[in-house]
Amino acid sequence: MPERDLQYLTELAAQLRVDSVRAAAEAGSGHPTSSMSAADLMAVLFACHLHYDFENPDNPANDHLIFSKGHASPLLYALFKAAGAIDDKELLTFRRRGSRLEGHPTPRLPWVDVATGSLGQGLPVGVGLAMAGRLERMPYRVWVLCGDSELAEGSIWEAAEHAGCEGLANLTAIVDVNRLGQRGPTRHGWDTGAYARRFGAFGWHTIEIDGHDPGQIDYALSDACNTRRRPTVILAKTRKGEGALEVENREGAHGKPLKEPDKAVGELGGRRDLRVEVHKPEAPAAPYRFESRPTSLPAYEVGDKAATRTAFGEALAALGAARGDIVALDGEVADSTKAEAFGKEFPERFFEMYIAEQQLVAAAVGLQVRGWKPYAATFAAFLTRAYDFIRMAGVSRASIRLVGSHAGVAIGEDGPSQMGLEDLAMLRAVHGSTVLYPCDANQAAALTAELADIEGVSYLRTTRGETPVIYPPDERFPVGGSRVLRHSPNDRATIVAAGVTVHEALAAADELREAGIPVGVIDLYSIKPVDTAALVEAATTTGNLITVEDHRLEGGLGDAVMDAVSELGPRVVKLAVTGLPGSATPEEQLADAGIDRHAIAEAVKRLL
Repeated sequence: MPERDLQYLTELAAQLRVDSVRAAAEAGSGHPTSSMSAADLMAVLFACHLHYDFENPDNPANDHLIFSKGHASPLLYALFKAAGAIDDKELLTFRRRGSRLEGHPTPRLPWVDVATGSLGQGLPVGVGLAMAGRLERMPYRVWVLCGDSELAEGSIWEAAEHAGCEGLANLTAIVDVNRLGQRGPTRHGWDTGAYARRFGAFGWHTIEIDGHDPGQIDYALSDACNTRRRPTVILAKTRKGEGALEVENREGAHGKPLKEPDKAVGELGGRRDLRVEVHKPEAPAAPYRFESRPTSLPAYEVGDKAATRTAFGEALAALGAARGDIVALDGEVADSTKAEAFGKEFPERFFEMYIAEQQLVAAAVGLQVRGWKPYAATFAAFLTRAYDFIRMAGVSRASIRLVGSHAGVAIGEDGPSQMGLEDLAMLRAVHGSTVLYPCDANQAAALTAELADIEGVSYLRTTRGETPVIYPPDERFPVGGSRVLRHSPNDRATIVAAGVTVHEALAAADELREAGIPVGVIDLYSIKPVDTAALVEAATTTGNLITVEDHRLEGGLGDAVMDAVSELGPRVVKLAVTGLPGSATPEEQLADAGIDRHAIAEAVKRLL
């Protein structure tokens, strides 16, 4: 096929529309009209500009294509069929139980990097992939298909500004400006100039075209490939449902199969069986990786005091020396999270994402697609702003490491706006997640290293203030474990704590022992997965559990314990932050919240 055979490109686009209509009709649901509007754009991209080896999706030189408008999945699957990756029989399993062709794309398909469908996420993830390409010195390009409706999302503009400031010339956004959203016209309709002014203000090269003209599309994609020192956005004016009179440019047709699919297929010229020979990338050198050298984690003396956030930062720097695949991302608080220790040692692998937490998490997701091991750190409270990105990282089966400092009321005088009090619940709810909460510096250092090879979304919660060092250096803390810190055959109850409340629990146990009430203490540093065996033993031997956490009552440590032992029927008392804190010292905050040593001791006495 001559690369610029416009008739072929028109026919290929018609085939993509036909197959989108057929797939949605067979499923009885889907978004064929959103697929039809972008068919010409993707036909030209696949036939003329994309470099991808479908037989080897792990080829490091492959381009990356992200359907940020993930609801246009029928178009993506039609493209995979045209490229010979799937056959027509599989195409018609769209949205069926057990099919790889889900309603929105996921990495169940080997040619899909990340799950999409929650709008406004594809471009931020694409920024992370483009950052990875620069870091590993690879020539691949990142193509992101966006819908015009999702340009209302703030995350799109976080991505636009970061890409513009970084001059990510290997990134191209293709915006399908079809004018119609789910319930009616979009904010700017077909005014591509309005979008161009906005992207242009962020430093992007902008191109406005007719999205149904293969010649214009080809020119725009070529221009994007030849643009240096800045990203490109192609703003393509299209018609939703293009080619089928029943739905073309009509409101009320979004997210529905066509009522008369056979008629639409006829209008589109009938079924075809065209193949597109996607250009395979040339075989380049392997992606660049940084050297590593033998090193050891920081060590802290038992009895000293150190903040777990400090231990995290120093451990991350040590890990960066030991492993060249570690990267760190900061939300402009590295001096507080202590991730700056890594940044000073390895500035090439340290990414300042500024106060844009959605882009922070999305960039981590993009980097891990390429095999990097990202640690993204900010205040625990501010990760809530990026929760949808964290949730979708779980759907993507992405391996990212999140670190939340300044957790709980123990931060003190800053007050409730800075207190992460929902983060444990938030991260526990993510599919396949790991949630860790160290209580001392050596434990924090060890768990920082443990995170490096954990699959899925993992979270390390760190404390602002200094806490006593109770564990010796070089002790291991496996994920899913715990530590029994107080135990006797005569224990009448067991206190289960994590992080800052471990030290309060130990002090309460000492106070109770002097009062003739022996109690056990468990450091449940692994909140998810939880050490069920240790909790079951405590529940069956003492029958009474008191959980104490610097977190909201709902969804945190207490609920993790309840989930593990509820069938055994022990008495469980949960101490947590139930009121709205103000400003006070850390000690006053713990007392006011009812989670300090005295409150724990009183709770045990009441229980008994």
